[in-house]
Amino acid sequence: MRGKRRYTYRSLYQEREYGLYWYSGLWRVLRPVLLFATALVVAVGLLWSVWGKLYENYAAPVDAQDPAPVPFTVESGQSLTRVARNLEAAGLVRSSTVFKYYCDFAGMGQKLQPGSYELSRDMTLSALADRLTTGDGNPLVRNITLIPGWTVEDFADYLVQRGVLHDSARFLSLCRSGEAFRDYYYVADVLAGGTANRRYALEGYLAPNTYEIYTTATEEDILRRLLSQTERAFPAEDQDRAEEIGCSMDEILILASLIEKEAKTGDFAKVSAIFHNRLRRGMRLESDVTIHYATGVRRMSLTAEDLAVDSPYNTYTHSGLPAGPICNPSAEAIDAALYPDETFLAEGYLYFCAKDPESGELYFSRTLQEHEQAVAVYRPLWQKWDQKRGIE
Repeated sequence: MRGKRRYTYRSLYQEREYGLYWYSGLWRVLRPVLLFATALVVAVGLLWSVWGKLYENYAAPVDAQDPAPVPFTVESGQSLTRVARNLEAAGLVRSSTVFKYYCDFAGMGQKLQPGSYELSRDMTLSALADRLTTGDGNPLVRNITLIPGWTVEDFADYLVQRGVLHDSARFLSLCRSGEAFRDYYYVADVLAGGTANRRYALEGYLAPNTYEIYTTATEEDILRRLLSQTERAFPAEDQDRAEEIGCSMDEILILASLIEKEAKTGDFAKVSAIFHNRLRRGMRLESDVTIHYATGVRRMSLTAEDLAVDSPYNTYTHSGLPAGPICNPSAEAIDAALYPDETFLAEGYLYFCAKDPESGELYFSRTLQEHEQAVAVYRPLWQKWDQKRGIE
């Protein structure tokens, strides 16, 4: 019939043969793929099983159900190997070797931070490593600052207020004797000259600056840090200059301490020139700040009783320099002591006094008469300043 397809035995046979051939070709393609996939699944299963055993035995948390805190300390300078062994001994890791290799592989081997930690046995290797490389949250160092013009006692009070020291007793005792620091040549020189009249052997020798110290620093550590800076603040060229003008290092520091307390930086060299001029003429320095150090009271308008105080620091009753420095001077004050103002030296200035205490400005005079006139003018301002601060 027209429009209908007629199948013969031969055509059906040919189609069957073609289908078998097609399926056979497909199987030839799929067979190696299936075999590979099966082998891969088996291999992955085996590897997963092996990894599970290794993880369970060596890398897993020691006890995933135990969050109890375990104190652990990393000392400064400890190696990764030592820390890993200590972790294993504390029961915090299953294998110190695995922890060490993990840290090395993760680039954390050189980043362990000293400190006191609270770890736990449910922590993973990565959690332990992260914690030990980010620190315990407590600072290892702190900054302390010694302000120019501060005395040893000022600095001790500051250290106590900052919580660096529990109390000032030992710090002040070390500063008073200086014996623990004889290995510094300038301290040895002070001790050799005798310290019976000095309040503190180390007064003047603590270089003002900001320092970074360990939070565990002792009083000796702090003092050595500052004394070491003194040698940098008074280098060899300063020693040479001191000898050139006939002074010792100690005498320069004493003079610098007076300059530091008497004037602002801009007037340091002028005040220095006046002190040098008076010393050369055999005049007493008559420096008010030495009275302040002796009495502990910073009165602008000194009384007759103040001026007569019995102290080796009183430059109104004792000739020459006081018994020792009255504060710890700045590098600028030391420089002024070494290099006084040449004009004031040459013109023979011998006196100075404060003008308005608020500004710190000084009035300089050549003669006693001129100085007494200036004192008469400015004394009422000093008295008002004392009254304002409750000093009678």
